[in-house]
Parts: sequence; C-alpha cells; structure tokens
Amino acid sequence: MIPVNILIVDDREENIIALEALLNRDDIRLFSTTSPNEALKIAWDNHISIALVDVQMPEMDGFELVEMLKSNPRTKDIMVIFVTAISKESKYAVKGFGAGAIDYLYKPLDPYITSAKVDSFIQLARQRDEIVQKNEELRNYAIVIKNSADIICSVDANNFRIKTINPAVEKLLGYTQTEILGTSIVNLAIETDRDTMRKKLGEIIKDNLNFSTFEFQLHTFDKHSIWAEFRASYRNKVIFFNISDSSPQKSYLQQLIKSKEAAEYGKKVKETFLANMSHELRTPVNGIIGLTNLLRRTPVTEQQDNLLNMMESSSRSLLGVINDVLDISKIEAGKFSIIRAPNNLRSILDSVYGLLKYSADEKNIEFLLEVNDDVPDSLLVDSLRLNQILMNLLSNAIKFTHRGYVKLKVSVLQKSSDRAKIKFCVEDTGIGIADNKMSRIFESFEQAEDETASLYGGTGLGLAIVKKLAELKGGELTVSSELGKGSVFNFINWFTIADEQTATKHQQPGKRLRPFVNISVLVAEDNMINQFMLVKMLNDWKVNVEVADNGGAVIEKFREGDFDLILMDTHMPVLNGYQTAKAIRMDFEEPKRSVPIISLSASAYDHEHQEALSAGMNDVLSKPFEPQELHAKISALTGNQI
Repeated sequence: MIPVNILIVDDREENIIALEALLNRDDIRLFSTTSPNEALKIAWDNHISIALVDVQMPEMDGFELVEMLKSNPRTKDIMVIFVTAISKESKYAVKGFGAGAIDYLYKPLDPYITSAKVDSFIQLARQRDEIVQKNEELRNYAIVIKNSADIICSVDANNFRIKTINPAVEKLLGYTQTEILGTSIVNLAIETDRDTMRKKLGEIIKDNLNFSTFEFQLHTFDKHSIWAEFRASYRNKVIFFNISDSSPQKSYLQQLIKSKEAAEYGKKVKETFLANMSHELRTPVNGIIGLTNLLRRTPVTEQQDNLLNMMESSSRSLLGVINDVLDISKIEAGKFSIIRAPNNLRSILDSVYGLLKYSADEKNIEFLLEVNDDVPDSLLVDSLRLNQILMNLLSNAIKFTHRGYVKLKVSVLQKSSDRAKIKFCVEDTGIGIADNKMSRIFESFEQAEDETASLYGGTGLGLAIVKKLAELKGGELTVSSELGKGSVFNFINWFTIADEQTATKHQQPGKRLRPFVNISVLVAEDNMINQFMLVKMLNDWKVNVEVADNGGAVIEKFREGDFDLILMDTHMPVLNGYQTAKAIRMDFEEPKRSVPIISLSASAYDHEHQEALSAGMNDVLSKPFEPQELHAKISALTGNQI
C-alpha cells in the first residue's frame, strides 16, 4: 500500500513532535516544518494529501498559508485541518472554512479524536486518489475510443439496439453517429447474414460469454458491403463490440486460396505428366535393355558385341536422365523417403566400383578404392540412395577428369559401440571448379560453366540430387576445389552399425539363373517389344507362358486356364492393371483368387506402387529391371528357391 503524505506545519517544535508521535504508522509518510514558506515548498515538491496547519504563526498565519495553497493548481486539492488553541467562536471557524480548510482540531489535542479524524481523512484521501486515477483512465480510454480506427459500440442485450458508438462508424460504414444510435446492430448486416447474426448474439447472451469473435458482412451507406470482424463481450445486459474492417485480410485469404488451388492443380498436372512420361519413356527403355541382354546370349561377333555395349550404355544414360528428373521432382514434392535396412557396405562399394571401372578404363585414368580397416562391414543404410550418391559423385569425377586419377576413400571419423560417423571422400585430378562458381553446382539444372553441358553433357541434376539426398539422410556434403587441379567431395553421415548376419550383400548382375519346373505364367503386357522380351526371358527359364495385351483378355485367359503367376503391366487398354487385379481378387473362387500377381510398373512414384498393392497385387517390379530381379520375385512367390 502506498503511504499517504501528511504535512505538519507549526511554529513550535514540541507541538510537531507530539503530533508525529501520535500519527506515526506504516501507511503514513510525515513531513513537518516550523516555517510557512518552507511548507509551501514541501507541498510543491511532494504529493501532499493532508495538511495539519497551526493557525497562529509569526511570519504568516495559517489562514494566509492555506489561501496560498488553494490558489495554486498543484496544491489546491490538499485537505487542510486547522490545529488551533484560539477560541472556538464561529467567526474563526467560518474564516478557516472560507480559507479552504475541511476541519478543525483544538488544542490541547485529544489523542482519540485526532487519530480518528486523521484516519477518516486518510481513507478519504485514498478514495479521492483512486477516483482521480480512474478518471484519468477513463479520459485515456475515451481518447482511445474516439480516435480508434475500429468501431467501438455498446448494444442493449434486450433489443440489440445501439446505445453508444464512436466516430469510426462514419469512416468504415459512412453513417454518422446520430444516424446509427438507437438502430439495431443486426440491421447493419447484409440481408443473408441477419438471421445468423441474431442467432449468434443470442448465444452470447445465453452463454454469458466474456469474449467471442466472429465475422459478418456489413452494408455501407453507399450500398457496398465490407467484411467485418466482431469481438464481443457480454456484461450486465449490455453487449460491447469492437468491429474492425477485415476485407483486406479476407481478400488476401481468398487470393491465397486461389493461389493454393492453382498450385495444387499445377502440382497435380505436373505429377500426372511426370507419371505418364515415366511410363512412356521407361517402358521402351526397358525393352531396349531387355533385348540387349537377350542378344548377348546369342552368338555375336566382337563388332556386334561392341555395338550392344554402346546400345546398352546409351539406354542406361537415357534411363539415368529420366530417373534424375523424376527424383528431383519427388524430392521437391516431399514424396521422397529414405528406407534404411541392414546392408553390407563393402558389397555396395564393390558394386559401385565395378560399374564405373569400365568408364575410367576407357578414359585411361586410374580408379582407386580405399576402405580403411576400421570401417564396419554392415550398416543400417538405404543402399539404393547411398549407391545413387556415390554413383553421381564418382561418375561426375570421371567425366571431368582427363588424366591422373579418381579415388573413393572411405574412413571412420568417430565410432561408438553401435554407431559410426563415416566419411566418403571422392577425390579427382580433373578440371576443378572456380570459387565464384562453387554455389551453382548444387542448383537444379545448373552447371559450373555455361559451356559445360555442350562440352561434357549432362542435365545439371546430379549434384543437386546428391545434396538433397545427403540432407534427407541427415548428412553433410562439402566440396573443395582448385581450378585446373581437381576437386574433393566429402559426404559425411552417422550410421547405425548392423548385425552382419542380417546384412544384404549386393551381387553383381550376370549370374546364371537356373530354370523353373512346371510353372505357368500369364504375361499381361500391351507393348509388343516388352512382350517379346518377357516371353524370351521366361522361356529361357523353362516357364510356360501365355500373353494377353489388355485387361479384358487377361480375365478371359485366366478364366479358361490355370496359372501359377501373373506378370501384370499397370497401364493397359480395356482394363488397366489395377482394375484387372481387383477383378481377379473379387470375381474368382479359390484357388484362382489367390494366384500371385507381380505388378510390372514403369512408374517411379511410390503412390502407384502402393496403389498396386492396394489393388491386390503381391509385389511390384519397376521397369526397367534386371533379369535376376524378376527371377528372385518369381522364386519367392511360387515357392521355388534360386
């Protein structure tokens, strides 16, 4: 509690001491003086609430002192109590009250009466200060309300008529305060909103809500309408409103919604285009790669073998471009996932090294692989994406190196009982990268120099994908380079060490695949080249094959004959692969209903793979695929083992 300031003015020191002893308490701060002039200064410098003033003083009597205090705006509100020993005649009392006093204390002072009177005036002073403070607050609120850009009004809860309203109504709605006062606030709403608004106000009253927000459209004086946000509070049968113009926010929100819808439509169109492009491009590439593999099994001359190598190399280059475009699109769309599983790291490294060794040998550069002894053999890793990172970094290094070497070095930076921080370092002695071009190499469709694409080829997506993959895996990709001397790319990441017994070893393609025994397969494929390739591949494995080129034909052949497996292309006429699979699962009896189905999809999107599984297919094999991949899936689904 803030102490009340009391001033004691008496020309005799012993009187002051007596009063101070009598009034000494924690909620009072006492000021005292024997000089009227000093009393004026004290009152000026301090917020004095009560003054106990002696009437008879030599320099200036009490009446004169009080008249001076009352004449000054700063001290005029001091409550003065005269302390006097002169007669109690009424003429003196009249003179004192005329000077501005509010009471008298007569000497000798009665302690009880003095304390009681001072105490009552202290309470009065506190109440007066509180009133002054409240009035000040009300004045400030009035200024705020008057100058507010929002409409602030009070409404009678019985009839919703406006009791008070600030000038902002003229700026926002065009009505004067006089025109609005006494009218129903519901009538300000547009016709279609009035019933809803009336119901909303009824809910506020019924639930006695201290705070509620809602939006309605209000009509203006010039017959336009605006969106208004209402903030309402109900108290003592009055609803208080703060109403602001929310039309700009509403317009912005509507633009955002339209932009979002346009973006979603564009995204859907892009995904549809990429899905179609994936199918239309990967399907013929699958045929080319498959036919190349079949041709290698026939007697060919050395020249023909070289031609087959070039054809396969060209096909895989085209497939790499397609995959890069699809991968960057999936990453940007947030549909790219990292799937970690136990894998043999050295097997992955050997596979990458084996695939790129031929390219390095062709350029007559040295290709080195160094794996430190402390690198764990088995890790929890997404082998496909790690392979993609290393293939991109190493193929780039080989592409831009004309002499010297390209080296992949794998080392451990930190290691605990179950985790290891591993660095994959790709070092080359190639053309290098200028410092001012370093930031461009990780941007999509960008290369360090404008002429790089014409000299070396490429889409400019490889390093962009590598950087995004590294970030998705929670790792770090750094580069250092010197123009004309070479570059060093480091991919650093933490990996969980896996059990060696569960780790997958990656086998090199080319392994001879054993034939199957008494297996009948129905191939559902509308592309003639892929039909031929699949039939030839399956015949080589001693599989009995029948072919259907659309979903309707698949149903007919399946109804007429028995098959151990169906290879189902997802994009076919009449009925697509999904529809055909659903028909088999729903329209046939056992055991036909449960025949294994492998989806042969040229799509790279996970949602299409999931759609195939949801349609009742057992597994998905993406085109193009290696023969051993198809052989392994057939073996797993038919009970045969490789």
